[in-house]
Amino acid sequence: MTPRRRRLVLVLGILAGVSVAGGLALSAFRQDVTFYFVPTQVAEGKVRPGEEFRMGGLVEKGSVYRKPGSMLVHFTVTDMKHQIPVVYDKVLPDLFREGAGVIVHGHMLANGTFVADEVLAKHDQYYRPPGIGKSVLVHGEPRDPALRMPPATASVTYPLSAVEQP
Repeated sequence: MTPRRRRLVLVLGILAGVSVAGGLALSAFRQDVTFYFVPTQVAEGKVRPGEEFRMGGLVEKGSVYRKPGSMLVHFTVTDMKHQIPVVYDKVLPDLFREGAGVIVHGHMLANGTFVADEVLAKHDQYYRPPGIGKSVLVHGEPRDPALRMPPATASVTYPLSAVEQP
C-alpha cells in the first residue's frame, strides 16, 4: 500500500469514527431531552395514563392541601384553561407556593390525577411556563378576565404554613 493510500484510509477511518461518535452523542441527547405538556394538552388526551412525562403550569391558588401527619400534598396545576389535580408524597421545594410556576414529573392515573415523582419550583418571580406565559400578567392575574380562576369552593381547615411563602 502506498503512503498516499494509507493516509486516505486513515482519514476515512477518522471521519467514520467521528461520524459514529457524533451519531451516538445526538442519539443520547435526544433521549435525555424531556419536554413537558401544559394542562390543556393533558386534558386533550395527548398523554396516555401510566406514561411518564413532565407537566408545567401554575399552582392554583387555594388548591394546596397537606394531609395532616404525613408528607402527602394535593394541589392543582393550571394553565388558566384547564386544571389537573396533582398528588405528591415527598418534601416540596422551598420556593413552592400557590400562584407560582411549577414543573412536575410523574404519570397520570386513569381517573385524571397526576402522581408526581418530582416537583420543580422556579426561583424567578416572573417565570411563567411556555404556553401560558402570555395569558398571565406578572402578578398572576390573567390579562383576559374570562380566564381568571374562580375562588376555591372547598375550604381548607388545616394550616398550610409549611407550603406557603411568608
